[in-house]
Amino acid sequence: MIPHFSDHAANERTYLAWVRTAIAIMAFGFLIERFDLFLASLSRIAGKALAGLHLRWAEWAGLLLIIFGALMILLATLRFLRARRNIDDERTIPYAGTMGEKLLAAILVLMALFLVVYVGQQLLALG
Repeated sequence: MIPHFSDHAANERTYLAWVRTAIAIMAFGFLIERFDLFLASLSRIAGKALAGLHLRWAEWAGLLLIIFGALMILLATLRFLRARRNIDDERTIPYAGTMGEKLLAAILVLMALFLVVYVGQQLLALG
C-alpha cells in the first residue's frame, strides 16, 4: 500500500487539471491567432471583400496565450513535484497561497475582454 495514497491521487488529479487548462489556453491562443481566416471565409461567402481584416495584435495575443499555456505546464509540474514531496514529509507545511490562480483568472478575464472587442470589431466590418 502506498502511504498517503489519496493525497497523492488528489495531487495528480490537480496536476492533470492544470495541464488540461494549459492545453485549452494554448488552443484558445491558436484560435485567436487564426480567427481572421474564419472571418475571411465568411466574408467571401457573404460576397464582401474586407480590407484590413487581419489584426497584428491578434497574432501577438494568440502567441502570448500559447507561451502562457506552455509556462503553465512548467509551473504546474513544479507545483506537482513540490506537493508530492510535501505529502511524504512528516512536518506540517503551510499552504503556499493562491497567487497563481488569481493571476490565471485575471489573464483569462483580460483575454475574454480582448476577444469580445476583437470579434465585435470584425463583425461590424462584416455588417
